[in-house]
Amino acid sequence: MKKKELAAMMDHTLLKAVATPTQIKKICEEAKMIGAASVCVNPCNVRLVSEELKDSDVEVCTVIGFPLGANTSAVKAFETKDAIQNGAQEVDMVINIGALLAGDTELVYQDIKQVADAAEGTTVKVIIETCYLNDEQKKQACTAALKAGADFVKTSTGFGTGGATKADVALMRAVVGDKMKVKASGGMHTYEEAMAVVDASADRLGVSASLAILAGAEDA
Repeated sequence: MKKKELAAMMDHTLLKAVATPTQIKKICEEAKMIGAASVCVNPCNVRLVSEELKDSDVEVCTVIGFPLGANTSAVKAFETKDAIQNGAQEVDMVINIGALLAGDTELVYQDIKQVADAAEGTTVKVIIETCYLNDEQKKQACTAALKAGADFVKTSTGFGTGGATKADVALMRAVVGDKMKVKASGGMHTYEEAMAVVDASADRLGVSASLAILAGAEDA
């Protein structure tokens, strides 16, 4: 895959708690340079990123209920509206993982739906945190996200015990088909690791090692 094509699939990401404004500005410049799909940051940095990217085609992405997914649905909905007001064009929410593990799929669905409703058409990606789930639970999470009207299902926060795998991306695609997109996130540091999930039909990649990954791709 050519660099330009691969870069256009990337959410260039910096979600560390210690990220400074200077570092946030730097990844915005990198994202513009490579032609990334978006810059993904914590909500406190959305306004800054919106300013930095205002004259570019790179989208502003943020995270909701991150990284645990353990906020109440009302808080997630408010956080979504606040992020959009500050300039977010995409929001990546974390599901209520404990509820899913307990078998409460209705709560998981309602939680996602409140965020999707609050987004009012803004792109919503649903992080199911696959490292904590068995295959049946992964399917249930994807089904809930589809029913709730979200746009993407996403593998991981990058803060759990594991990241994206080829098998998980393929499983998620099998559930959502062409009705949703699939984002692979977490654990990718090389071109080969990125291409493994692309080959499994990932539409978007959440990566902090964007430049290192692109170093392995062919020039456009």
